Amino acid sequence: MPKKNLSGDGTAAPIDTWWWLSHKGTTTSFLCISLFALLIRSAVSMFPYSGAGTPPKFGDFEAQRHWMEITTNLPAIDWYRNGTHNDLTYWGLDYPPLTAYQSYIHGLLLRFFNPDSVSLFSSRGHESYIGKLLMRWTVLSSDALIFFPAALFFVLVYHRNRAKSQVAWHIAIILLNPCLILIDHGHFQYNCISLGLTVGAIAAVLCGSEVLTCVFFTLALSHKQMSAYFAPAFFSHLLGKCLRRKNPILSLLKLGIAVIATFVIVWWPYLHSVDDFLMVLSRLAPFERGIYEDYVANFWCTTSILIKWKKLFTTPSLKFMSLAATVLASLPSMVHQIFSPSNEGFLYGLLNSSMAFYLFSFQVHEKSILMPFLAATLLALKIPDHFNHLTYYALFSMFPLLCRDNLLLPYLTLHLLFTLIYHSQLPKTKASSFSFTNFPGYVFLLRTHFVISLVLHVVYLTIQPPQKYPFLFDALIMILCFSYFVMFAIYTNYTQWNFSSHFRSADKEKKQI
Repeated sequence: MPKKNLSGDGTAAPIDTWWWLSHKGTTTSFLCISLFALLIRSAVSMFPYSGAGTPPKFGDFEAQRHWMEITTNLPAIDWYRNGTHNDLTYWGLDYPPLTAYQSYIHGLLLRFFNPDSVSLFSSRGHESYIGKLLMRWTVLSSDALIFFPAALFFVLVYHRNRAKSQVAWHIAIILLNPCLILIDHGHFQYNCISLGLTVGAIAAVLCGSEVLTCVFFTLALSHKQMSAYFAPAFFSHLLGKCLRRKNPILSLLKLGIAVIATFVIVWWPYLHSVDDFLMVLSRLAPFERGIYEDYVANFWCTTSILIKWKKLFTTPSLKFMSLAATVLASLPSMVHQIFSPSNEGFLYGLLNSSMAFYLFSFQVHEKSILMPFLAATLLALKIPDHFNHLTYYALFSMFPLLCRDNLLLPYLTLHLLFTLIYHSQLPKTKASSFSFTNFPGYVFLLRTHFVISLVLHVVYLTIQPPQKYPFLFDALIMILCFSYFVMFAIYTNYTQWNFSSHFRSADKEKKQI
């Protein structure tokens, strides 16, 4: 049995609730938690998915299946081109080539075991039991083969000199990410691939392998364009590192070659002509949809209640405004890393840049909260209280989407599971010179937010909104979550700049390079 230890001040430290698992070592802890995480994913996969049984276009499940149908029946050059065999108005492929290759590989699996599920034209809306089982298995295997190894890579690098129990706690927090599980294994997507590649790139930064960082992150960008949410942090940190070397141009050139070489390999089928390349790019940037669609908790959608952006401004004007706002919101963390690059600052930079994109970029979806939430997950030991609140509001921001997919039970269950894991062992953190929790007004506001959110949960499920305002409750959820995300972004940006240790260690790191 584990015993109470004495802390530095002679008082009894809390019992190590993770001792039973962590004393065997990080790898054993990771393996055990991974098996449990796969079990949870499998359980969520038994529930409905996006668009289940709702013709004519169904939902994201059908989109992913349709891409497997297209890629396994047409040559690569026609995957993004509108034609008699590929109607782009029916779930046209709108992610980069690595997603297309992934769809092709998964499509081969489906064609081998169930040819009808990817038969050209006749498979539209295919929802056989074996077809759904195979589709769910492709997501589960993608998680196990890409996201899990990347998470292990990060844990081994990040937790070199940390208590084993804290490592086990952090592994559970990363692998049992409720937002990712609900979207990938409930709603149905493959975010685990792009996020896994991103985590691999982050771990490569922490272990000092910058070329590997460029390869992994270029692959992440080539799988989902939303990975660009992290681009300012990677760019500024690597630039800051290179500028502090004796031959900065040579260092930058080496990284540039790694990026270009990876990009050329992935995009090779579409680099033979300018038209083909631009054809793919046009599919990745759906500006015609407008600056926002659903009730997502970002700046443009929330403020549209008062300012009718789509009516007052043209799409080109909104593109410029969105770009300017996103760059300005990302700039402070970028400047910090260019002038004072550090591993911890880089992790905060990932969080701040991804949150800036979520709040201000063009055509943001509810699922985009996965980007800043992933970065916050990696920092869970540094900002445990704020991470707890962010998890709650990240989940709540997706609540209407998950209700439409009939995923209420997994939503509640995973929320409860996260709460149990989170409170099983709160990590000890050094007192910060600044925290919103130091202000009584903020604590009161946070509690008020929480009470209102609980009421909105009940109201959304039990009361019909007024006919004149059918999306009233969606809008209230959006406003509530947006207000928290703004406060969170202000805090994390201030925290990144308040790293006195970063500035003190900057010169030491420069001498060591």
